[in-house]
Amino acid sequence: MNCSYHLIYDSGVRIEARRFATDQGCCEYHAILHTVRKELPFGNQLSDLTTTFDRLPDLLGEKVTPLFRRFFLSDAANQTPLLEPSLPKHCATSVVQQAPMDGSKIALWVYLRTDADTSGDYDTTIATANGYRHLWTAGRCTPLKNSYDETLSILGKYVTDLYASGCTLYNDCIRTWFFVQNVDVNYGGVVKARRELFERHGLTPQTHFIASTGIEGRHADPQVSVLFDAYSVRGLKPGQQQFLYASTHLNPTYEYGVTFERGTKVIYGDRSHIFISGTASIDNRGEIVAPGNIAGQTERMLENIEKLLAEAGATFSDLMQMVIYLRDPADYNYVARLFEKRFDEIPHVIVLAPVCRPGWLIETECIAITGNGDSAFLPY
Repeated sequence: MNCSYHLIYDSGVRIEARRFATDQGCCEYHAILHTVRKELPFGNQLSDLTTTFDRLPDLLGEKVTPLFRRFFLSDAANQTPLLEPSLPKHCATSVVQQAPMDGSKIALWVYLRTDADTSGDYDTTIATANGYRHLWTAGRCTPLKNSYDETLSILGKYVTDLYASGCTLYNDCIRTWFFVQNVDVNYGGVVKARRELFERHGLTPQTHFIASTGIEGRHADPQVSVLFDAYSVRGLKPGQQQFLYASTHLNPTYEYGVTFERGTKVIYGDRSHIFISGTASIDNRGEIVAPGNIAGQTERMLENIEKLLAEAGATFSDLMQMVIYLRDPADYNYVARLFEKRFDEIPHVIVLAPVCRPGWLIETECIAITGNGDSAFLPY
């Protein structure tokens, strides 16, 4: 196993990249691109970023293909029309207003890999290798009269698309993201619709749910309340998914009315992928730890993540990327300093995005990869 960190500067962009590879298998990268020339207009920052994105295989020194990317924008309504003409048709692309808090107008997270046959467009990318089909889906939305109806429509269409690809929500969906405009008002509709649809497809407290993030985020169209991204894998066998609980530190999510897993580990023959859901400062009774205190909430949040990783046989050193969500811009300097000190070799981005519960000041999601696989399963 080889896991390494790369920091590259290119044409006004800072690239933070983490590489994972085994001696026998494919190579994976998670990269976060930050614009350096923050004083420039959006069009110039976008040009810097897209030019660097196109050059990533050369800059990383490897024949890698982007399978998924997410743009974080400071003003989606005005910036998306400038961004859309540059979107490639070969990579699932998520675009969400969650302002980068370093003062720039745009940032980008990209997932890339080698050794796969790929197809698709900006809506869904499919990568096929070793008997698996990996489906990255991005930017789904249906502007309707409320977040409940929108969520039912989005998930219903996603289930239909999964069936067309030989997948089911129950067996094959690994990770979802729900970006909710005015989350304090509209999240309840998302929760209700998701719970009802999940029940129809056998996802209950007695079976399992799906790793997820539900967070503030908006589309360019103000009529859109909910945006949806997802990742599914066809070809997994029984036993390849392990759900993470960290029950000494966290309570089951259904106890406070929501339906997602704290984390999911996917085991392959040569590695394991670990998806940690959006995690906040909460205890095993479902109570907020350190109300009103960003330092205390940050520490408890990281402790919760550490326990989830440990349950999956991983540590912070196995992280490939982190997305940190803040409710209050005034907390940015403290959080930025802490993450630069403790996670200086983990690609990460801090964005403005209130968490689904007003008392939570900070939330983080992350992805880790370890070299601990199981030879009973096919390699990644």
